[in-house]
Amino acid sequence: CVYGSAVFVNGKVCKDPKVATANDFFFSGLRVPGNTSNKLGSMVTPANVAQIPDLKTLGISLARVDYAPYGLNPPHTHPRDTEILTFLEGTLYVGFVTSNPDNRLISKVLYKGDVFVFPEDLIHFQLNVEKTKAVAIAALSSQNPGVITIANAVFGSKPAISADVLTKAFQVDKKVVDYLQSQF
Repeated sequence: CVYGSAVFVNGKVCKDPKVATANDFFFSGLRVPGNTSNKLGSMVTPANVAQIPDLKTLGISLARVDYAPYGLNPPHTHPRDTEILTFLEGTLYVGFVTSNPDNRLISKVLYKGDVFVFPEDLIHFQLNVEKTKAVAIAALSSQNPGVITIANAVFGSKPAISADVLTKAFQVDKKVVDYLQSQF
C-alpha cells in the first residue's frame, strides 16, 4: 500500500511512498518470548497489519507461537489464510481436521526445523508434548488472517448461544454446557 496512491485500505490510509522509511516495514516484537503463564500454556505474538501497517495489500503476515511445557494452541481457524508453521524448538504435535462430511484428522509430530501446512479456514491446533518449552514461527497468507478459537466462539459468545442449541449439537447434558460456558 505504501507504493500505491493515498487510498483507504484495511481501515488505514496508505502512506505517500515519498515519505516511507524502514520503520514502516519493521516490527521487533517477534524477538521477545510470549508469556505462556495462562490456562492454555501458549502465547501467539502476531506480526500482521495491526503491528506493521504497511503490510496493507501485501497478503502476508507472521506470528511467533510460544508454548509452555505441554502448552496448547487450541483448536482454531483462520478465515482468510493458509498457514505454514516452521518449528524451531521442542517437540510439537500438530493437526487439522478436513471439512464435512469426512472430518478426518491429519496430524504429525514436529521436531526442530520441520514445517507443516494448515489449509485455509480448517480447524487446527498445536500441542507441546514435552516438559520443555517450544517455539514456532507461522507464516500466513494474509496481512489480516483473523482467528476464531473454537471453544471461545462456541462457549464464550456474547450473548451466549442457547443451551438448547449446544446440548443438542454436542449431545451432552445442560450441566456440561453450563459448566463450559462458565469457563469463558
